[in-house]
Amino acid sequence: MNAPHVSYAKLASIITLAPSFLNAHCVGAFQPPSSLLVSRSTSRPGCNIALREKINESTTAPANVGSTSTDWIREEFESPSRTQLATPQPSEAKNRRFTSSEGLLNKGRVVGPDRVLVYDTTLRDGTQMESISVSCNDKLKITQRLSKFNMDYIEAGWPGSNPKDEQFFSQAKLPMEEGGLDEITKSKLVAFGSTRRKGIKACDDGQIQKLIESGAPTICIVAKAHLWQVTDIIRADPDENLQMIFDSVSHLTQQGREVMVDLEHYFDGFKFDKEYTLKCCKAAMEGGAKVLVMCDTNGGTMPWEVDQITRETIATCDVFESDIFGAGEKRVTFGMHAHNDCGLAVANSLTAAKAGVGLIQGTVNGIGERTGNADLCSIVPSLALHVDTKMNVNENLEEITGLSRFLDETLNRTPNKGAPYVGHSAFAHKGGLHVAALERSPDSYQHIDPSRVGNQLRVLISELSGRQNILGKIKKLDLGIADDVVAERALVILDRVKRLESMGYTFEGADASVELMILHSTQGYCPPFRVLD
Repeated sequence: MNAPHVSYAKLASIITLAPSFLNAHCVGAFQPPSSLLVSRSTSRPGCNIALREKINESTTAPANVGSTSTDWIREEFESPSRTQLATPQPSEAKNRRFTSSEGLLNKGRVVGPDRVLVYDTTLRDGTQMESISVSCNDKLKITQRLSKFNMDYIEAGWPGSNPKDEQFFSQAKLPMEEGGLDEITKSKLVAFGSTRRKGIKACDDGQIQKLIESGAPTICIVAKAHLWQVTDIIRADPDENLQMIFDSVSHLTQQGREVMVDLEHYFDGFKFDKEYTLKCCKAAMEGGAKVLVMCDTNGGTMPWEVDQITRETIATCDVFESDIFGAGEKRVTFGMHAHNDCGLAVANSLTAAKAGVGLIQGTVNGIGERTGNADLCSIVPSLALHVDTKMNVNENLEEITGLSRFLDETLNRTPNKGAPYVGHSAFAHKGGLHVAALERSPDSYQHIDPSRVGNQLRVLISELSGRQNILGKIKKLDLGIADDVVAERALVILDRVKRLESMGYTFEGADASVELMILHSTQGYCPPFRVLD
């Protein structure tokens, strides 16, 4: 629907809001419904509770809208036209917003494994890996490359935590000719932060305000979803933690931002006290969160636990969603954020997608704190090529190896040769039996065509090689030698390679030496030089 621009004031008049709501700029005064509280307490009806009830009662929707009376109101808030900006004056630079996001979540819930949105957190969670530090300029370059690959969301930093990330978002606002980002890339940016602090209103929390000032169209806040973490680590009252989630999401949503909530320690919390963990989900949904991200923060959850907890969470939240918004189309998408402490981050991410998760968070090359995050260079090709998942990055899949190597080069890291799909050795074949079979069919020892991810097949020469390894090298040189002679010389060269390797030589990375052996064995070979002394 191409709806006209509607201001907050006009929207308020349409749904006949009380004047007190128009003056309530501070969400800290809001209270969640009593159903969210762990213990019985006095509940004050908050402004956005009244707003939701008023919207549910509304019967004044314009003609030719959807089947529910509230669709047009939600569209007005979420429409790209609503957040389109005029060129700001210099005095407005601090508060300038980027253009709206691409509306990927405005058409209802995204459900995996059929469809999945890819959320990159390389520039935030990835930089928490030991020995990794990125300058602001390099962050801008990496952001552009991630956008070119068509990542759906690019989490670029935590503007409330350090000056560099604040500088990044300030620089990103500038036009491209002044060192900023293009409009498409800006629309993909996500600013990361946390819920408000204890005992303070969301509108008075400094880091919440930094998130708004960042101008990012999407904001992801981390919230505690583990009862023990709430009571013993941040030492908050369980009810207050629910209030912190609700207030923070509500405030950011009121500012026109698309809000995602990273539910930290979700799986451990679910196993500890699932009733409380699910109340955290409901608090975020009541506040207006678009995505609930289940985090395996400590990386110790097994794939079968991910499957069971994810399915139970979605089923329970379906009931919550009906209570909040009424029966109809599902609006909240579920996400997965996995850490690799047990080497299961990729497996857990794929399992979550199979169970219905529609957004996967991860990093390029799996960089991240401790042992790393879920590796998007494994997740994306696996979903695209083995699960047939529809993703916006699919059309650029051939660029993923180049993206992987670009990031390592920019971060001054040594690439992991053995990385699935993108590693230099991912399609390297050494055993003679394997190479002989590959000559008959590339599918015999490869799960995909390497070119589909921008990589290539490589045949290695070593003492483990068979005659076919050498034959392939000879054919590649195209020396015009008869097949029977080629076969004979291949055996001689292979014998020499095995003899030299038994003496300590290695030929795996010495293709030029092998080619010289082949040339030396040909008739009429003339050495390029002679040692005189």
